[in-house]
Amino acid sequence: MTKKNCWEVKKCGRQLGGEKAKELGVCVASTEKKTNGINDGSNGGRACWAISGTLCGGAVQGTFATKFGNCLQCDFYKQVQKEEGPDFKGGSAILQKLGSH
Repeated sequence: MTKKNCWEVKKCGRQLGGEKAKELGVCVASTEKKTNGINDGSNGGRACWAISGTLCGGAVQGTFATKFGNCLQCDFYKQVQKEEGPDFKGGSAILQKLGSH
């Protein structure tokens, strides 16, 4: 089974080279190299909940602290958590990679 990134599941088209990237902008989740490989994702594709400024729901989201409550309700977050099981990397592990404490 190939694990999908947020832009593949959400079908936002805002990944680098995506069909809506030129019109609406590229989401930082698709370009954040520090999180590449986390939860087996490409760049921030399976760590989007911990990345500040992601473009989710058609709008720029804030910092981890301000958006995480919404992320906990997200079907994609729940999907990654289920797929990764005990190897799931949540907030603190990702924030460490990003250099935030």
